[in-house]
Order: sequence, then structure tokens, then C-alpha cells
Amino acid sequence: MPLVSVVMPVYNSAATLGAAVRSVLTQTHSDLELLVTDDKSSDDSMDLLMEFARQDERVKPVSAPEQGGAGRARNLAIERARGDYVAFLDSDDMWLPEKTERQIAFAAAGSAPLTFTSYFKMDADYEGESTDFTPNGRVVRAREHVDYRAMLVRDYIGALTAMYDRTVLGTRLMPEMRKRQDYALWLSIMREGADARGLPEPLAVYRAHQAGSLSSNKLSLVRYNWELYREHEGLSVPRSTRALAGAAWQSLRNSRI
Repeated sequence: MPLVSVVMPVYNSAATLGAAVRSVLTQTHSDLELLVTDDKSSDDSMDLLMEFARQDERVKPVSAPEQGGAGRARNLAIERARGDYVAFLDSDDMWLPEKTERQIAFAAAGSAPLTFTSYFKMDADYEGESTDFTPNGRVVRAREHVDYRAMLVRDYIGALTAMYDRTVLGTRLMPEMRKRQDYALWLSIMREGADARGLPEPLAVYRAHQAGSLSSNKLSLVRYNWELYREHEGLSVPRSTRALAGAAWQSLRNSRI
């Protein structure tokens, strides 16, 4: 069975961390390693991680040498990856039990080095586990096929569902950016000609605000998207403007789910 390296950045996530970790450990595809980087949390996050590590050798937590944000924390985990695939999950989200198994089969069948899936949204105060999550009508649908040109207009890939084939693409780190590092990584992979394939089945659960709310955090990403288009991708002002409009529309549409 292929080994999956699961990358999880953690910062003051004690309230939701347990459910996120357990959603990985209860995957039907059990050949995985959970690579966690704690970004100098001030709560009990690291203590919880060490307890998980004592109970399950697949959990491999480290503490970042200094606080550097989610992107750097992810890279510290990616650098330790031994897996055939690298997948991503934040410490407040969850995977449904068959996510890894189904996505590996999907990636192999389509010879796709970068894949993603549909996902559910849940309220921020959800206290359950992935194993007892009841499917709801709040689904962000994965597009069947996305190429670089389409991704410039809109980020179609939910980071909690993304997985890339390390045997094909090698170890790929996220660019050193304050925000939108995940989007920049997908673009860097696809810029080289590797399209992404979307699995329509919802296989992960994203912790979000109530349907209809567009959080200030989402609005703050406008500036970082602009920097991504202009500085990382080198787009012209007109193309960056069109891409920014697409990103804004996507945030507005997804906020209504």
C-alpha cells in the first residue's frame, strides 16, 4: 500500500485538534504518517500531540524552532515526508473515514499527480467526530478538471482535500508567503503542466462560519491574492484584476454554503 504523509500545522488548536487527529488515525487506508508542526502554541496543543504520539507511532509531532506561521509549519512537515503521497489537513478540520482510500484509488486510476475532492462545511462550534458526522447540504463541489489557466481565475482546490504524488512531482514545498501559500503551491505545480483532477464525492469537513457570512479573514485575503498574482505569478495588472475578481466571487459564493 502506498504511504501517505499527512501534513498538519498547529497553533493554539487544543479545542479542535483531537477530532482532526482522530479523523486521520481512523482512515480506512491505515498506511500513513501524521507529520505535525506546532508553531509555538501557548495552549495544550503540544501536550495533546505528544499523548497521541505515545499511543500511535504514526503521529510524529515536532515543535517549530521559532514561530513562522502556517506556511513555514507546513514546510517543516513536508521536509520530513517519506510518503508516496503528501496530503494536507488543518487542525480544525476533519477527514471522513474513507477519504484517503478513495482519493488514492482515484489518483491512480486517472494518473493524476495532483487531486482534490468535494467537501462539507460545518459550523465553527461543531463538537463531534468525523466518524459520526452527518452529511448535510453544505457542500463545496470539486470541479472535475482544472488546469493552470483556470486556477489563475479561481482557486478551485480546498487545501484540506489536496493530495500530490511525491513519486511524480518530488517533494514540493510551499512558497515563503504570509498567506495563500497553498494556492501558490498548486499554481507552481500546474504551471509546469500538471493539471488537477477533482473527485466529486465530499470526503472532508471544513470548519466554517454560519452559512451566509463572509468572514473578515476571507476579506483580508484580497491583498494576499493580489500579491500572489503580481509577485509570485508575474501577471500583468489587467490579468491580476480579472483573477482577483474571480477570487472574490468564489469567496462570496462559498460563503453562502
